[in-house]
Amino acid sequence: MYEKVLVAGWGDMDFNAHMRNTAYLDKAADVRMMYFSSCGFSMSEFMRIRLGPVVMKDEIEYFREFQLLDDVRITLSLAGLSDDGSRMTLRNDFYRQGTLAARVTSTAGWLDLNRRKLVCPPEALMQALRELARSEDFVVLPDSSR
Repeated sequence: MYEKVLVAGWGDMDFNAHMRNTAYLDKAADVRMMYFSSCGFSMSEFMRIRLGPVVMKDEIEYFREFQLLDDVRITLSLAGLSDDGSRMTLRNDFYRQGTLAARVTSTAGWLDLNRRKLVCPPEALMQALRELARSEDFVVLPDSSR
């Protein structure tokens, strides 16, 4: 299971003194990009091959609060993947002191940055997706490449 420990920082807080909703989305995206970078797909590599992840839907579930300077352990798993790899559902679970505090589930695809269309990822990126742990509710998604 891929995971990172981040910190709930000052800029992540809302008026009620807990982590704001968009901070969860930001941290989920950071962990996803850290994973792809660890697999050889840094931002510069994505720009070189003119490919980028595009999120089509995010869902956030909240169970516990994070407060300023709490450690935030975030895992990444694969909740869905199309056979051609053009679509995926990525799951980030957020833990506070070992307890599930929130979950971000994002449905995404791979965007050809020149043609502005969903495409199949290169084989090395497809392999990185296949190597992610699968969630218990993993589903096969329909292909959407054009």
